[in-house]
Amino acid sequence: MASIFTKIINGEIPSYKVAESEDFFAFLDINPNSKGHTLCIPKKEVNKIFDLDEETYMGLMVFSRRVAKALEKTISCERIGMSVIGLEVPHVHVHLIPLNTMEDARFTSKEKLSKEEFLKLATTIASNFV
Repeated sequence: MASIFTKIINGEIPSYKVAESEDFFAFLDINPNSKGHTLCIPKKEVNKIFDLDEETYMGLMVFSRRVAKALEKTISCERIGMSVIGLEVPHVHVHLIPLNTMEDARFTSKEKLSKEEFLKLATTIASNFV
């Protein structure tokens, strides 16, 4: 059965897409730690990051870096943090989280955004993705 992320890639579930390539997809986390919290995923459904073939793993890191650079141009923050945990969804995903404090990285406090805020943010990040 397809993961929720595969369903997002296939357009079966809506998302706030910020970037896409032939092999990767990035979208805003709907339960973000901070404004701009983005997930980068391979289109190939693999459960664990270190089970990715080397080419896909390296490609995901390059893609995630490009998304992080777009986030830096969009969100005022100290830095973009990266986390790979992967326990909630059995599909590799890299969290890119705009950080101002360590609390932003702890997955304990969540930011609330309206649909309009999500849409505007996704559009702005997408316009900064090169």
